[in-house]
Amino acid sequence: MDAAERSAPVSRLGRSSHTAFIEDRTLYVWGGYQVAGGEELMLPSDEIWLCDLDSGTWEWKKITGDTPPAGFCGSHVNRALYVFAGCEPVGYTNEMFSVDLSEQSYSWKKVTDTKGTTPSPRNKHSCWVHRDRLIFFGGYGCKTIGEVRNASTSNFVVEDMSWTTIGNALFRCWGWNNEVSVFDTLTATWSTPETQGSAPAPRGCHASALLGNKGYISGGVEKTELDMFCLDLKTWTWTQFDISPSCAPLGRSMFTMTPTSDHTLFVYGGLSTDGKTLNDAWQFNTQTREWNKMVNPHKDKPRVCHTACLGSDDDVVVFGGSNEMRFLMDSVVILRAPSENHCRDVFVFQTQPYSLFRMCEDFIGRNSELFGKQLNCLPSKVHKKINKRVAFFSDTKPVLTA
Repeated sequence: MDAAERSAPVSRLGRSSHTAFIEDRTLYVWGGYQVAGGEELMLPSDEIWLCDLDSGTWEWKKITGDTPPAGFCGSHVNRALYVFAGCEPVGYTNEMFSVDLSEQSYSWKKVTDTKGTTPSPRNKHSCWVHRDRLIFFGGYGCKTIGEVRNASTSNFVVEDMSWTTIGNALFRCWGWNNEVSVFDTLTATWSTPETQGSAPAPRGCHASALLGNKGYISGGVEKTELDMFCLDLKTWTWTQFDISPSCAPLGRSMFTMTPTSDHTLFVYGGLSTDGKTLNDAWQFNTQTREWNKMVNPHKDKPRVCHTACLGSDDDVVVFGGSNEMRFLMDSVVILRAPSENHCRDVFVFQTQPYSLFRMCEDFIGRNSELFGKQLNCLPSKVHKKINKRVAFFSDTKPVLTA
């Protein structure tokens, strides 16, 4: 890493509505926004941050090439990060970009010469990664009048009518959708499967997760309780879970849902329908179709617009987001007031019992002073790992490494 990279400001680390994923015990963080002077500022899309989850140290890396907008929806597949759609300074887009993270130097490439029909411009959508395919659902965006006429009224809800030009197309209708669009990364082909069953209502800012061959969708609509839908990715059949409202969590948006076992989904935080930033944690069992409220050791960390990735030992690793989202209200409209409370800490939810080795690692990391020079007698590989755990538990601020 050169001097310019080492001088990347740690102040840019705190963010909301970013993309994050974990590979080889490293947390990758890209995109999102911050607030400065009361204005939302999209963070640079020509950089990516890497956190060593053993030591808690951060590394900043430059990405060259054709930079995408700091999109809402990024997906990691086969050592590459794909970004589809999102917001540009001039409006919404339906372009796709990718960067190969297995290379020594990172470079964005615009995905061109695709086959099939590209979905309309949008934001606030979600994505499942399944068998080398990116399967997108929902979001808010724009369509031409012709597209709206050809779409089912149950697939696109028009919220606003205003003219805008994107590329060579003139768009007129703005609203929410519940469309399912598939991009095959091996053949660069778009397709739109014909789904069956009881589909979710059009929505955005929802949460999604993948378990086996089934994709799950929850929240993102104005309901007092949290709903749950499942799409079978083999038969393209939707199923809505019938859950008693008295047993379900509060309805919410801008939260996370993380798979933690073959039949368990972990839900954390979000924005409630009455505008509160939430700090509750829940597990949903897809076999019994039951919600279970979890004991939360992080009640002092409410979050909205954060990320939550599955780490080692079935840990849920939470990063970023805002701990307070405020609203301005008058007699006519409700407006979101930009919050400068963007977080840059990493914290972990334990969802399964740890192995004896993991418990020993963490105990020594928290209490290294008890062992003194005895740590030097450990095998070099174990000693290196223990040193990282000592750093993880002793450091409270992000550190950039070369």
